[in-house]
Amino acid sequence: MERGLQPPSQPCPNCAGLERRLAEHDAELKKLRELLEESRRGNKRQAAPFSKGPPKAKPKTPGRKAGADYGVKAHREVPPEVDETYDAPLPGCCPDCGGPLDAEGVCEQYQTEMPRKPIRRKFNIGVGRCRKCGRRVQGRHPLQTSDAVGAAASQLGPDAQAVAVHLNKDLGLSHGKVARFFSEICGIPLSRGGSAQVMLRAADRVEKPYRRVLVDVRKSRENNVDETGWKVGGILQWLWGFVTRTAIAYVIRPSRGFDVPAEVLGPDYDGLLGHDGWGPYDSFKKARHQQCLFHFLVRCRELLETARGAAVLFPRSIKTLLLDSIDLRDRRDEGKVSPHGLAVATGRLQARLDRLVGPIKTNPDNERFAKHLEKHGDEIFTFLKQPAIEPTNRLGEQAMRPAVVNRKVWGGSRTQNGAEAQGRLLTILQTCVKRAVDAVDYLSRALRAPPDAVPEIPAMTSPT
Repeated sequence: MERGLQPPSQPCPNCAGLERRLAEHDAELKKLRELLEESRRGNKRQAAPFSKGPPKAKPKTPGRKAGADYGVKAHREVPPEVDETYDAPLPGCCPDCGGPLDAEGVCEQYQTEMPRKPIRRKFNIGVGRCRKCGRRVQGRHPLQTSDAVGAAASQLGPDAQAVAVHLNKDLGLSHGKVARFFSEICGIPLSRGGSAQVMLRAADRVEKPYRRVLVDVRKSRENNVDETGWKVGGILQWLWGFVTRTAIAYVIRPSRGFDVPAEVLGPDYDGLLGHDGWGPYDSFKKARHQQCLFHFLVRCRELLETARGAAVLFPRSIKTLLLDSIDLRDRRDEGKVSPHGLAVATGRLQARLDRLVGPIKTNPDNERFAKHLEKHGDEIFTFLKQPAIEPTNRLGEQAMRPAVVNRKVWGGSRTQNGAEAQGRLLTILQTCVKRAVDAVDYLSRALRAPPDAVPEIPAMTSPT
């Protein structure tokens, strides 16, 4: 055999290095494929329960901790008023042996029951005509929701309509389930179409309070904004939420651009604006922005899942920096750092950020993230300088949750009128929650009021 055809006595070092790198790339490719497949499966199961992977091997014991950390044991309070009283007399003899019994006293027990029998009202409405102008005039009782008579004389009461709105818009029941609830639980016949009509009438009645909430949001010096998809007649539109300390406003529009927040807040809004970093918010040039740190932390986690070697250093350092800033916020709120110390620590955090994002990164994903952080560098630690704003867009995302629950039930709205009703009624319900106002009671009062005298949502005494 010729020498050139003989197998080498020792492995080639270059070949060994290439094989090692090839094995690393194969492992990375396999992991990326697994992540992609998991993401695809998740996108196909929008209505599936949320999951973060397999359960822990040793999960924490459910329930409260025993001992001193248990807290106060709750119990149902005794009702302040009693509508019905029943006696449960002592039996004539012992149920076990039949022996005689000696009475020792009487114990008390209470129940709070839900009424199942509907209240059916009849209004005898006086009708007359003006001698001077000839106008037809009729009386109105405070419990009436409209002046309609004739074919529309039989209606749902104000409390029933308010509960229907609450079940549909807040608790996420479909119109079919709302109808079943009224029929099976309350004994009140209601069709799906009737439930939908209740929503449209209630939305029309609260138009003025809704407009007032929009004005309050526009005037607020702090706003958190978020948006999510919402189909109207099968066509994708967007539901926007605007959250202040005292109100939450929703609008549904075909656009996801700057024109919608500019419509609600005004194009020259100059207050504090918290958001998730969506590009159109950058057009608010006069506002003080706060980028959502949670979104940055999620991006760090995603980069760490696929990074190899030195590429893990940048996302790991950014993650530590962001967590340090939140820890500084906590120490500020607890009074453990002086205003001067806070200013110095914030400046050091900003300097750390500048040093981290400055050098060009060899990893393209890290470089893309670094450019985004550099572009919005002065919008990351606003919460340390302005205590009124939070470091994350938690408030905006929480405002989206009721809408997302509804979207999972019926997907959106069938008509533009339905979408307008969705925005108005969600605004009223969630603003009532924000102001610690009984939403069902307020809606009932709004439905009983004449259209030109609908009350405003009461102001809250202590903003949260």
